[in-house]
Amino acid sequence: MKKYDVIVIGAGPGGMTAAMYAARANLNVAMLDRGVYGGQMNNTDDVENYPGFTSIKGPELGEKMYQSAVNAGVEFVYGDVQQVTVGDDQLKTVKTDSDELVAPAVIIATGSTNRKLGVPGEEEFSGKGVSYCAVCDGAFFKNKDVTVVGGGDSAISEGLYLANVTDEVNVIHHRDQLRAQKVLQDRAFDNDKMDFTWDTRVTAIVGDDTHVTGVKVHNNKTGEDQIVDTDGVFVYVGNIPNSQMFKNLKITDKAGWIVTNDEMETSIPGIFAIGDVRQKKLRQITTAVGDGGIAGQNAFEYVESLKHQALATQSEVTNGN
Repeated sequence: MKKYDVIVIGAGPGGMTAAMYAARANLNVAMLDRGVYGGQMNNTDDVENYPGFTSIKGPELGEKMYQSAVNAGVEFVYGDVQQVTVGDDQLKTVKTDSDELVAPAVIIATGSTNRKLGVPGEEEFSGKGVSYCAVCDGAFFKNKDVTVVGGGDSAISEGLYLANVTDEVNVIHHRDQLRAQKVLQDRAFDNDKMDFTWDTRVTAIVGDDTHVTGVKVHNNKTGEDQIVDTDGVFVYVGNIPNSQMFKNLKITDKAGWIVTNDEMETSIPGIFAIGDVRQKKLRQITTAVGDGGIAGQNAFEYVESLKHQALATQSEVTNGN
């Protein structure tokens, strides 16, 4: 069992920022993650809305943030968190698949994962034409036709990336207009390789023994069903919070998003939540970084308050004797 002042669970932009802030306040900080630091930035080709950079590759930005955290004294620890418990002494125990870590303050920065369509064929053809990451898998579809399902920022930005690699990108959206930022919409509509299918849902993914060959779709207005030929399907239909391991703490809403106040505090003193796992409207790198700065500072103040309480109690005992 290892003891720290602060344990940050998650090494995305929010987690790395929170860890850096806490470490710069001279606290002993562990930053836990079950994978490579950087979070979803590692799956993002070009980041164009982060201040200070006209454009920067997601993995490159992640590397810069990681170096800032490490230079501040943060210890990076690999581990898959199973559960967090709170003791009578307000110490938090973080149980991983291989160890237990203890600290008075915990910052949850576990982010979210891509929501699946939940249609026949999706699981069967995962890795055989079904993907949730254009940057990861786009190269496999060079000079082929692909389908993007969704209409938000992720769907359109990844669709634009795929347009640089593939012959054609067909965006299927269940509404009659996109939800993505206007600048992304304008680029997509101006791109000759991108087509749009409106008011349509994907109801199944079909293929042969080795790979995807098409998608079955249903038009919400006409009621028509048809199969559209495609070599690959890239799914961007929302996110699910990575909060299952915190159910015992009862700090989430019904959908699983962790509820906090503006200070990133949950209903449990000493446990904070930031970034994409938090109940919030805008989930971006910039908002995660902002959350992280607030949580890192407030974790420091929480740890300091516990130290002052301990000194006051000790003084009372000494004077009492």
